Amino acid sequence: MKQETVVDADVEENFGSCLTTLLDDGKIESHRYYLARRTMLEMLKDRGFAVPSCEIEVSLQEFRSKFGEMPDADDLRISALHKDDPSIKVLVIFCGPSIVKVNVIRAIATQIVNKDSLSRLILVVQNKITNQALKAVDLFSFKVEIFQITDLLVNITRHELKPKHQVLTDEEKEDLLKKYSITEKQLPRMSEKDAIACYYGLEKGQVVKVTYSGELTQLHAMFSANLADTLAAIKLGEFLSCLSFSFNALLRVGKFMIKICWNPVSKDSKHAQKSSTLLQHYTDLGA
Repeated sequence: MKQETVVDADVEENFGSCLTTLLDDGKIESHRYYLARRTMLEMLKDRGFAVPSCEIEVSLQEFRSKFGEMPDADDLRISALHKDDPSIKVLVIFCGPSIVKVNVIRAIATQIVNKDSLSRLILVVQNKITNQALKAVDLFSFKVEIFQITDLLVNITRHELKPKHQVLTDEEKEDLLKKYSITEKQLPRMSEKDAIACYYGLEKGQVVKVTYSGELTQLHAMFSANLADTLAAIKLGEFLSCLSFSFNALLRVGKFMIKICWNPVSKDSKHAQKSSTLLQHYTDLGA
């Protein structure tokens, strides 16, 4: 005889919120907005925009006192100028929880004053954005970036296991190419959809220096292919940094064979400085 299981809809619906209230007495919406806006402020500062530290260091309680438990997305807008070039202006707009349709984009367009002075617009959305809305976005004369609010709840660059990323200037890029006698096409490629590329708002052709640090580190990789095809293998450094034993391995990445020789050393070792250098690589944002 089959038995039916009856689930109380209210209990199931409120289960997640009950867990949340154990950590926070306020509304989930205000907490999400707080985390996303803080990450966005940190992102703008890392991109070189003038963002006061006091804005980033605002507590959740202070945020709720200013914007309320159910913040209006329009009140969360951020506008900033670049520190090195004040003519570069960015505007951040938070969209509501509804699907972003073309009428929303048109409304945003009418609200933007002095469009000619705006260099970049960042939209933070909480729902899907329709194809018609995306086509309307492409009509803007300035660069437009779109982030899901869930991708901003944590700043990925602040994670302790994340290697240091440094965006090179045009001069630093030229010096790098001359130093190693290589061309831009010989650098590893980073997808424009990569989380780090999105975080820093990288454009095609920009170069990023990636430095791994910690109690590692001798990583010797012998590539039989152009470096542009081996970014995935180089990122093994993040995984290898957790290992305390030596090993050799021969891996296949696509049609290329890659030899990895791993020999961990301590921070106090005379090889530590050399190892740190070996774990630096440069990547170019490709198409």
